[in-house]
Amino acid sequence: MRLPDADAPLPGRAQAQAVAEAFLQAHAPDLLDKRELHWIRPHDETVFKGGRPHKLRGMKVKMRNRIDGRWFWVIVGAQGRPIVFERDIVWLNFPGKRQTEKWLHDDWLSQRGQP
Repeated sequence: MRLPDADAPLPGRAQAQAVAEAFLQAHAPDLLDKRELHWIRPHDETVFKGGRPHKLRGMKVKMRNRIDGRWFWVIVGAQGRPIVFERDIVWLNFPGKRQTEKWLHDDWLSQRGQP
């Protein structure tokens, strides 16, 4: 399996933020007025296909909902395409990990016996 644009350069911060905002406008406009930008930086995740690991790369635009404190983000891949969107993420400051289920994460699913 070859992930799209796996070796292509990632967009810069300004482009990633613009793509994330356009994505939110189209798919989650309820978050626009509540958002607070936390950071924008490169992000890698491992996904599995046929038991083999593959890297998913992008620029993660991480934001927080100022009203309810939940996190959300858009990961923008090469050529300015959104590749991941997650919302309503609850983070536990102690012990410093996410409380919300990780249904998009292969390692989390495999730990729970999911395919």
